[in-house]
Amino acid sequence: MLNRSQIKIVLDSLENMFPHADCELEHENPFELLVAVVLSAQCTDALVNKVTKDLFKKYKTPEDYVDVPLEELQQDIRSIGLYRNKSKNIRKLSQMLIDEYDGEVPSSKEELEKLAGVGRKTANVVSAVAFGEPAIAVDTHVERVSKRLGICRWKDSVLEVEKTLMRKIPKEEWSATHHRMIFFGRYHCKAQNPQCEVCPLLELCREGQKRMKKASK
Repeated sequence: MLNRSQIKIVLDSLENMFPHADCELEHENPFELLVAVVLSAQCTDALVNKVTKDLFKKYKTPEDYVDVPLEELQQDIRSIGLYRNKSKNIRKLSQMLIDEYDGEVPSSKEELEKLAGVGRKTANVVSAVAFGEPAIAVDTHVERVSKRLGICRWKDSVLEVEKTLMRKIPKEEWSATHHRMIFFGRYHCKAQNPQCEVCPLLELCREGQKRMKKASK
C-alpha cells in the first residue's frame, strides 16, 4: 500500500497529466446532468452525449419526461444499454422532483440518493459537478486505478474504495482527483493494454512493474 508521501506524488503526477480533467457528459444544468449520469450506467460518455444531443432538445424539464408516453421515451434512448429500466427511472425521478422538490434537483447527496435510479456514485457526481460539493465518485476507472496503484486493496468493495480515498486524499482535492483518475483510467491505465511502459507512476506501481517483467520474458 502506498504511504501518504507516495500518494502525494501520484496526485501531483495525475494533475500534470490531466490538468483540465472534468466531467465529459455534456449538460447545461443540474437536471440535464442528472439524466445524463443515470443514462451513463454501463455505457460510455461518448454514446450518452450522442443520445442527449437530441434528447435535451426535446425534453427540457421534469414535466416533459413525465408527460411523454413511456414507449416514446424508450425509443428516444433505445441505443443506450438498459434503456427500458433507465427510461422508467428517469420518469420516476422526474415525478419525484416535481412532487418533492418543486422540479429542482436537490444538492445534497442524501436527497439525491432517494431519487429513482440514483445510487451513491450518481449522487456523488451530481453533487460535485453541479453543485461544487467535495465528492469522490468511484466508477470502474477510479476503482481500477486505485487498486492497481496500491492506494486501496484489491479485495476492497466500491464503498471501501471511496472511504479509503476520502481518508487518504485532502478533501479539497476530492473532486479534481476523481476526474483525473477517470481520465487516467480511461486514456492511460486502461483495463486492457495499460500504457505501463510510458507511465510516470511505474516506479510506484507494483502492478505495472509485474506487467513489465512479464512482458520482458
